[in-house]
Amino acid sequence: MPHLSTTEGILSAVGGTPLVRLSRLFPDSPARFHAKLEGLNPGGSGKDRAATGMVVGAMEIGRLVPGKSTVIESSSGNLGIGLAQVCRLYGIRFVCVVDPKTTAQNISILRAYGAEVDVVTTPDNAQGDFLSARIRRVRELLHDIPHSFWPDQYANELNAKAQTRVMQEITEQLDGSVDHLLVATGSCGTINGCVQYITEHGLATRVVAVDAEGSAIFGQPGCSRLVPGHGAAIRPGLHYDGIAHSVMRMTDQDCVVGCRRLAGVEAILAGGSSGALVSAAARLADELPDGANCVLVLPDRGERYLDTIYSDAWVEAHFGDIRYLWKEQAEC
Repeated sequence: MPHLSTTEGILSAVGGTPLVRLSRLFPDSPARFHAKLEGLNPGGSGKDRAATGMVVGAMEIGRLVPGKSTVIESSSGNLGIGLAQVCRLYGIRFVCVVDPKTTAQNISILRAYGAEVDVVTTPDNAQGDFLSARIRRVRELLHDIPHSFWPDQYANELNAKAQTRVMQEITEQLDGSVDHLLVATGSCGTINGCVQYITEHGLATRVVAVDAEGSAIFGQPGCSRLVPGHGAAIRPGLHYDGIAHSVMRMTDQDCVVGCRRLAGVEAILAGGSSGALVSAAARLADELPDGANCVLVLPDRGERYLDTIYSDAWVEAHFGDIRYLWKEQAEC
């Protein structure tokens, strides 16, 4: 058997995720729907691309030195896990700043990779947002820890650059015919990178940004959010006016309904922001042209949401009778 080092093996597996046809999701739509399964990256999400791009890029310019440097980043889960994996490969200390909304499973995964977990407990506002508090804590740790480095996923161009490959792969997988692209927005790295590729290659793809209701990215924060993974309490540096042709804002309930619909109809167990994309696509399904290719970039898998979105008890505690949601799902 040919030898492949651990580092080469893991990093070469980042990207190249499959694109699958969603033939059952919207059977009456004239359009064709596809899912880019970013959850099949080694660390379980599309954030593996950003983590690898930012860490390797910083190492190439000497900003990060294995065995000497410390990476410090704020994350609700997926980016932290991606960074923990890459830092472990290169022998770099990693401190992940999280908050009480971070699931116990994600914290366990971080620690399994050897990451140090620093928990911020006081929210920024009445809506219970923690992002600004987490970033303040990152700045404190940067001051206290020598040779520390903050990737700053919300403003790091290497985040977006790494995500250009998402659109490149989709374009190649569909032989250049990509009419509509639905992308969940958080750090805006994925949508920024995809739009870069679309612009540079003169594609006619229309981009739909799917944000969380209450997020500050495309408006003012106005309500608390239960489902992590998309939306943000601040407008990221990677965002700019006109980054998308249109914006759709989804509620936590939309995420739950979309996730369960995707699992029930297509047997794809995906994370919360994927549910938002499915619910957004449901609203567009009858409006799209005949034969149009519409791609949903599904950021992660659903195993990390088994105690929330896929738990009947959790759903009923936050949204009421589960039978009502299933009825709504069937009528979407």
